[in-house]
Amino acid sequence: MSGESLLLKYLQSAEKVLTEIKLQDDVIVLDEDKIRGIIDQARRYMSDAKYYAERKQFETGLVSVAYCEGILDALRMLGMVKFTWPQSEEKP
Repeated sequence: MSGESLLLKYLQSAEKVLTEIKLQDDVIVLDEDKIRGIIDQARRYMSDAKYYAERKQFETGLVSVAYCEGILDALRMLGMVKFTWPQSEEKP
């Protein structure tokens, strides 16, 4: 898979999650504003990834979308948000 197609795949996946993400009801460690600030940072990484994709700087774009996914996964692992990653339609 090329860097471009891999980046586009990850961009679509992360963008879907960012549109569907929901805060957990019983978060006690951080308040909602702080969690939303962290989600906004993930959105900024997504924006960076798209910027680099448009300029055909696919490796840099992959790094940016990977940061976005890392933030989202961390929030989910902490039980602060809920979402599922879209399943790949590719068969090995």
